[in-house]
Amino acid sequence: MHNTKLKFICQPFGGVVLLTAINIAFPLASLAQNPAKQSTTQIKNYTQRQSVPAATQINTNTPRQVLPAGTQVNANYTQKQAVPARTQIDTKYTQRQAIPAGTQVSTNYTLGGGDRIRVSVFEVPEYSGEYQVPPGGAINLPLVGSVSVLGLTTEQAADLIAQRYKRYLKQPIISVNLLSPRPINIFVAGEVTRPGSYTLSLQGSGGNDPGVQFPTVLSALTTAQGITQSADETQVLLRRKVGRGPEQVITVNLKDIRQTGRITQDLTLRDGDTIYVPTATTLNLADARNLSASSFAADPTRPRTVAVIGEVLRPGSYLVTQGTSEGGNANNTTGAPSITGQPTLMRALQLAGGITPEADVRNITIRRPTRTGGEQSIKVDLWKLLNSGDINQDVLLQDGDTIAFPRTTEVSRAEATQLATTTLSPSRIQVNVVGEVKVPGIKEVQPNSTLNQALLSAGGFNDGRASRGRVDLVRLNPDGSVTKRNVKIDFAAGINEQTNPILRNNDIVVVYRSGLAKTSDTISTIINPFSSVLGIFRAIFGF
Repeated sequence: MHNTKLKFICQPFGGVVLLTAINIAFPLASLAQNPAKQSTTQIKNYTQRQSVPAATQINTNTPRQVLPAGTQVNANYTQKQAVPARTQIDTKYTQRQAIPAGTQVSTNYTLGGGDRIRVSVFEVPEYSGEYQVPPGGAINLPLVGSVSVLGLTTEQAADLIAQRYKRYLKQPIISVNLLSPRPINIFVAGEVTRPGSYTLSLQGSGGNDPGVQFPTVLSALTTAQGITQSADETQVLLRRKVGRGPEQVITVNLKDIRQTGRITQDLTLRDGDTIYVPTATTLNLADARNLSASSFAADPTRPRTVAVIGEVLRPGSYLVTQGTSEGGNANNTTGAPSITGQPTLMRALQLAGGITPEADVRNITIRRPTRTGGEQSIKVDLWKLLNSGDINQDVLLQDGDTIAFPRTTEVSRAEATQLATTTLSPSRIQVNVVGEVKVPGIKEVQPNSTLNQALLSAGGFNDGRASRGRVDLVRLNPDGSVTKRNVKIDFAAGINEQTNPILRNNDIVVVYRSGLAKTSDTISTIINPFSSVLGIFRAIFGF
């Protein structure tokens, strides 16, 4: 008997019959053991037969998805109700997205405290109404109570409210409209004139009004009084918290906007955005000058207080503005010229009286403090400005700049003569020539004038009385000290430090008497008293 059954199974026809019977039996058993799958199939068939709005359609894949931890709390509730698929998808998306820098930032408007919205329940007007969203974001709705819409778009808020009304209404159709958006609160940090928090208003009535305009990155920078000269305009960062998800960061290239006029990067702002303008690691003088002319740069009329030190006529602190400026003090008692125009390096130099003959105009340094607490060092070559017309070397100054003019190691006669005729040097300097010269006193001479030229401007030596071999040169140094040295005179010599040095402002040249003049003056001093007594006797006695 057993052998007969075994032979039947081993036959090809018998094997097919047996496998077919197993295939039919096992699915029926599996279906009986898994009623959830059967229920899902029935729900799917039901939703296909009903005319259900898209916003409330059941996502049949939801039971098979691995839900994030944040959604497990309401697992029982979501299994009993027809939860809109869109709500679950948005929750998962915002939790798992990690937006890298440079990715396009979300421009969707999310609800927050201060928004005025209208919630409309289709065919149930008594449940519809207007609401002012409180700071916490939860609005109190009829029948369902408190619902938090903080950080949700209007579509997401409508889905969430529809989910709540599912308990009481069959296939509720909900719409949420923004009637009046809240003011935009942003924070601007980094290289801007006035970092801090700002409240920006929207133009238009908002909501359904197509004329509403949100503020942009450029308008926010303008409100913060523009970016500084230390800014890296190519790497401006916009940080945005997207709803209930992670922060997004996008880089805005202001240089590209300025050069090409493409305003696609001028993103509209949302409440809570942060704009950060970083400090540039290097400064291109041409870019800096072009940046200063843009509408989002710092105001050129804003006063700048700068320090000018080193080889200049009057080192010190100066207030430089676009309008008329005075050096030293408000009454301009220092003799500094009135300066008009943009607050540039050349303007500050003119206020400081110009360079000294020993100044090295090729290696000027501008030390500039940054908003991050560091310092930029900018190298300037004014020789390029004089010889090739490189206007970019005339740097636009920033408040707090320190301009240092170093001393040259070697004075070139040809360069000294050329610099004396430029606006880098003062128009005139004062030299006091005293002693045995024909016209002693304070003389105004051209900058870079030599000792020989100063003597000639005083009429030369006083014939018969001056000591022609040597003179004393007295100099008041910038540090307050006084130096005095004896210089051998040689009118045939050119510019040199030994016999014909270049003079500075307020130098004093002392020309002494010759030996014969000293003896003559001594004899005259002795004789003069007796002459006076003899004159008195003659007046009294008449002889």
